[in-house]
Amino acid sequence: MDVALGGTFDPIHDGHRKLFERAFELGDVTVGLTSDELAPKTRHVERYVRPFEERKRDLEAELAPLAAEHGREYTIRTLTEPTGIAVEPQFDALIVSPETKDGGERINEIRREAGHDHLDVVVVDHVPAEDGERISSTRIVKGEIDEHGALTPDREGREATRPE
Repeated sequence: MDVALGGTFDPIHDGHRKLFERAFELGDVTVGLTSDELAPKTRHVERYVRPFEERKRDLEAELAPLAAEHGREYTIRTLTEPTGIAVEPQFDALIVSPETKDGGERINEIRREAGHDHLDVVVVDHVPAEDGERISSTRIVKGEIDEHGALTPDREGREATRPE
């Protein structure tokens, strides 16, 4: 099975790891990583997003051991459009989080219009942080939690704009 998922992954956290794990359980994985141009447009909160090459390096470090553990292949591709790579005919499944499920359904509409098979949209629940709220990159960047969801009240967050 060919599985797609996409995101900005800055920084990677346990919620992302849960998505990756589920993807590799299902098949070979293609991860669409948002381009430097697209990444700020996909944020709900304006904040600095690290450059593509830095995010790709960290993503490869996460994916390589999981791929080996599951005996799967993986590819990282650049996303330049919000609908990403999942509109391409070779994919069988799309891994999404609850807030991106509607986007998965929109991708299936695009695929149907193009004459491609329907994707299985696999929703992976959020991972809660220590305070019961979901782990998110935005919360990590703000300094509220770490990548595992532990509260970090004394930590400073990342600036909203590119550091000088």
